[in-house]
Amino acid sequence: MPETRTAHPILIDQSDELRFLPEGPYSVQDDQLSWVAIQHGGEATVGSLNVLDLATSTNKTFELPGRPGFAFPCQSEGQYVVGCERELGIFDTNKKSWQPFCDGIDSDVTNTIINDGLVYQDNLIFGTKDLEFATTKAGLYLYRGHDKKLIRLRDDQICSNGKAIRSDEDDGLELIDIDSPTRQVVSYPIDIETGTIGRPEVIIDLKDDPAVPDGALVTPDDKGLIVSMFLPQAADHGETRLYDLATGQLKCVWQTPGSPQNTCPALVRFDGSIKLVITTAVEHMTPEDQAACPNAGRLFIGDTDIADPGGPLAPTYPA
Repeated sequence: MPETRTAHPILIDQSDELRFLPEGPYSVQDDQLSWVAIQHGGEATVGSLNVLDLATSTNKTFELPGRPGFAFPCQSEGQYVVGCERELGIFDTNKKSWQPFCDGIDSDVTNTIINDGLVYQDNLIFGTKDLEFATTKAGLYLYRGHDKKLIRLRDDQICSNGKAIRSDEDDGLELIDIDSPTRQVVSYPIDIETGTIGRPEVIIDLKDDPAVPDGALVTPDDKGLIVSMFLPQAADHGETRLYDLATGQLKCVWQTPGSPQNTCPALVRFDGSIKLVITTAVEHMTPEDQAACPNAGRLFIGDTDIADPGGPLAPTYPA
C-alpha cells in the first residue's frame, strides 16, 4: 500500500480571482516560489504571476497582459520567462514590463492558449490547450535557445499538461508528457538539436481513474514522478501522487483536505527540508461544490522524504 500524507493549506491572502485557477508553482530560491493564476475567473482574459515567500507568508501579485500557462525565473533577478496566450516573453517584476520574443504559436488553429512547460538549459518545452477541452488541435513545442527557433513537435493534443525531462539509459534525453484527457503519462526520446521526438510510450496508465493527471515533476534522483490529480467533482480531499518510474508503482499520496482539484506540484526548500507545494483550483465548481470543498483554490504544503540534492531545485532560464 502507498504511504498517505496530509498536505496543509498555506495561510496567505488569496482573493477569489487568485483561487480560480492556480498552477505552475516553481522554486525560485530557498523559502520562495512563484506560481501563476491562469485566469482571474471564468470569464477573465487575464491572469497573473505570483511570488510567494513561505518564511513570511506573503504573496506578491503581478497582473499579466493575458492568461499565462507558465512562468519560470530567469537568471536576471526579478525577470521571468512567461508563456502567455500565444506568445513567449519576459516579464520584469521590477519594472512591471512585458517584452514578447516569440509569437506565432498555434497560428493555424483557433481557441488555444499556452499551457504547461519546462526549462531545459536554454530551451523551453511547452504545450497548448484547447479552451473547449474537446479537439485534438493543441500543440507541443520546443523553443530552441541557441538559434531562437520555434519547433512544433506535435499538433494533436487537447490539453498539454505535465512536463519533465531526464537522461535515459542510453545517455539521450527522455521527455515525459501528459495530455490530460488521455489520462496517460507518456515518454518520448527527444533530440534537441534535430528538434524531433520519437514514438510515445505509455509509462503510467490512469484511464480507469476518476481524476485527471495534470501537472508533474521528476524527483531530483530521476527515479520518481510526482503527479497532481484534478478530480472534477466535490470530494473530501484531492490527491498528488508519487509514482516509481521504473515500475509504475504508486509509492505515496499527499491528500489536500477540502480541495479535490489538484493542478501542479513543486519542490521547495523550507524550514530545513524539501517540501512539496501543491496548487489547487476552483475552476468548474458550482457554488454547492465550493461550499463542500472550503479549501478549493488554496496552495498546500506537505512533508517529503526526498533527499536534498544540494543545488537549485529547478533551473532558471538564461535571460
